[in-house]
Amino acid sequence: MLLRLSLAATIAASALTDPAAATQSYPSRPITLVVPFPAGGPTDTIGRVLADGLQASLGQPVIIENVAGATGSIGTAKVARSSADGYALILGTVATHVFNGAAYTLTYDVAKDFDPISLIAFDPQVIAVRKDFPATDLKQLIAWLSANPDKATAGTAGVGSTSHVSAVNFQKLTDTRFRFVPYRGLGPAMRDLMSGHIDILFDLAANSIPQVKAGSISALAVTATSRLPSAPEVPTVDEAGLTGFHFVNWHAVWTPRGTPPDVSAKLNAAIRKTLTDRITTKRLADIGQQLPPPDRQSAEALASYQKDEIARWWPIIKGANIKAE
Repeated sequence: MLLRLSLAATIAASALTDPAAATQSYPSRPITLVVPFPAGGPTDTIGRVLADGLQASLGQPVIIENVAGATGSIGTAKVARSSADGYALILGTVATHVFNGAAYTLTYDVAKDFDPISLIAFDPQVIAVRKDFPATDLKQLIAWLSANPDKATAGTAGVGSTSHVSAVNFQKLTDTRFRFVPYRGLGPAMRDLMSGHIDILFDLAANSIPQVKAGSISALAVTATSRLPSAPEVPTVDEAGLTGFHFVNWHAVWTPRGTPPDVSAKLNAAIRKTLTDRITTKRLADIGQQLPPPDRQSAEALASYQKDEIARWWPIIKGANIKAE
């Protein structure tokens, strides 16, 4: 008996010290998926759908950890400092892994300090207002804002967030002015829009569509080129009178730089399997998510896309002087 226990202990110890053995047994314990925004927001909602699917694919619990603050940079920094063993993942967005690199002075590099795993979903924005706002369509909103400069308030998830960058771009294109109210995430901002404490929110579909369906807010337009199947009554920005005001957020998974390739491959395979699951895809479609085609679900595709997005957005953000003080 003592010999068997000693042998088992030796095997367990070798698995901890031998990278090849650890890779073969991966995952052997729960995985943490960091959502760098508050619970109840769009990234949190998508993360919980993804975690359920990954748990079934990987055979281990996938635990959501919400680490909010500074437009997602606090949670992102935590993962950058984590062990590169596949047990700490981050569900990032265009804000955390593109915008923040231009708007914040960071302790990590948004590209070089992470290993890409896979794109998860594309998420257009909904231009939403409180239910009793005096504008009932996008043209009326622009006219009201033009006649009432600096009187309306727009919630944001912080400096450099998708909601902030889009709102600044909207002001520039429409020659309007309104005040910003920063929140720790879009979940808290949505709660204040529903209660009438703010007037406008350039929100992600994952956050807005459930409230549109519930009649809690008014959706004036979606920033996609076609209407969302989950909310076909909401016109596109082109149909609503602001041609070309297109914006699509995206979510993706990364691990800390240096994750063993075999572990990254297992995670990518699990995500691909999850994104073909009928229940998962329906849950994502119901909140306005558009899945990347299979050829865009590779780690290489994510790395290339992130590079292109940095080249596109950094000059815009820096040119608009969007930065955290």
